[in-house]
Amino acid sequence: MTRRHRPVLLALRTLKLGDLLVAVPALRALRRAYPEHRIVLAAPGWLSPIVRLVDAVDELLPTPGLDDPLPLEPGSVDIAVNLHGNGPESRDVIAALEPRRRFAHRLPDDPEPAPGAVVEPGPEWIDGMLERERWVRLVSAFGAEGDPDEVRIAVPEAVPPVTGAAVVHVGAFYGSRQWPVERFAEVARALRDEGRRVVVTGDERDEPRAAAVAAAAGLPEEDVLAGRIGLAEFAAVIARAQLVVTADTGAGHVASAYGVPSVVIFGPAPPEEWGPPPGPHAVLTDASVRRGEAFAADPDPALLAVTAEEVLAAARAVMRAPAEVARPR
Repeated sequence: MTRRHRPVLLALRTLKLGDLLVAVPALRALRRAYPEHRIVLAAPGWLSPIVRLVDAVDELLPTPGLDDPLPLEPGSVDIAVNLHGNGPESRDVIAALEPRRRFAHRLPDDPEPAPGAVVEPGPEWIDGMLERERWVRLVSAFGAEGDPDEVRIAVPEAVPPVTGAAVVHVGAFYGSRQWPVERFAEVARALRDEGRRVVVTGDERDEPRAAAVAAAAGLPEEDVLAGRIGLAEFAAVIARAQLVVTADTGAGHVASAYGVPSVVIFGPAPPEEWGPPPGPHAVLTDASVRRGEAFAADPDPALLAVTAEEVLAAARAVMRAPAEVARPR
């Protein structure tokens, strides 16, 4: 069957890096269930270097958000899967495609189908679910059985600037997830003193924080990678790292995708919804003081409750015993 004549299965997930990676198990389930389909992922174009590493996806349709309809002719999509959410915006984007089949969660007030219409009711949305389980549960309801812990992606061909490093990732899109610079520096300094190569990562916006961490930890300037490497190189660095220390950001999900020992500090988001799969991953947080405001400008109290000493103890534990499964405290 040629590419042109393969039926199209479109999956909508126009969010950030971590959001893409928690949807990988569902995408892999769809690939197995529909091998004859061309799977198109509607996601932000900047994620292209990572999407290429997801072997369940045939094509990326760059989609910055939900404000505009997708640039596809109505009826050209055979199956449309709403892996984005369950709000009216994502549901409308899917509906506008006029696909033969729609995979989406069911709303309690969904209208009755028109006479003669074929409707496949999806599962009801459940608040508080682990995100990987949420999307596998959705596609499984339509016959695409999956494993929520099947998070692996391919290692990029990009040559990393460093291998075998301890990666201290200071980046966070919102202030609510920004663990203090001085604590990152204390962790980086201790790891360096143990004889490890430590690099500090983040994107362009994180360069000042990364430089401050490196200066306080006594790291050389060349070990500040924030803003200096692309997304493919970033994934390559983590794939070949010995440890990743990060707040609850995409870096933690990349570490999970490669089974790299990681310590993930959770703030506004509960690890019960966004935590890593079983493996050499430690989760640190204090749910008793969680404020839960994801878009706040200042760090969540659950994040600030985690000390540098706790992070270092967890880091040493996951590197000593990579088969252990760390649980939230």
